[in-house]
Amino acid sequence: MPLAEQLQRFLDSHQAKYAISSHHTAFTAREVAAVEHLPAREVAKVVVVFGDGKYHMILIPANRLVDFQEVRHTLGLSQARLATEEELGKLFPDCELGAMPPIGALYGLPLYLDSSLLDEEMIAFNAGTHRDVIHMRTEAFREMTQPAVVSLAREAALRHGW
Repeated sequence: MPLAEQLQRFLDSHQAKYAISSHHTAFTAREVAAVEHLPAREVAKVVVVFGDGKYHMILIPANRLVDFQEVRHTLGLSQARLATEEELGKLFPDCELGAMPPIGALYGLPLYLDSSLLDEEMIAFNAGTHRDVIHMRTEAFREMTQPAVVSLAREAALRHGW
């Protein structure tokens, strides 16, 4: 599937330098990292949060989890929860469920970039499908999207098989 027209127009209008890769279907950001042969910290996943009547797009590394206590505190929300699949379908009708690109401007949503992503030279993210990925320099992504840079993620706890 070619890159969605709206996404391509946005990238091209910002003279963004990017590469697109395609792979077999990968549903999670960690799966994307594996099939793309990238460290999970370079693959960014979009988490959509609903709080105080508004949606917020949060971008974190695949190897981290959203810290909802930090979300409420940093964004000044009295309550916050994950958006439901039904809500995601309505917010991102041109994307496969859970494969939305982290371009808040395309969907009228504020974008928050977890500060840990700034440690990475390159960033990779879904391009609207579970097969297509955009790769670009993190600083170029930041300049293009103008996100609020915050610390909203925490390390995922290690699972023990005991």
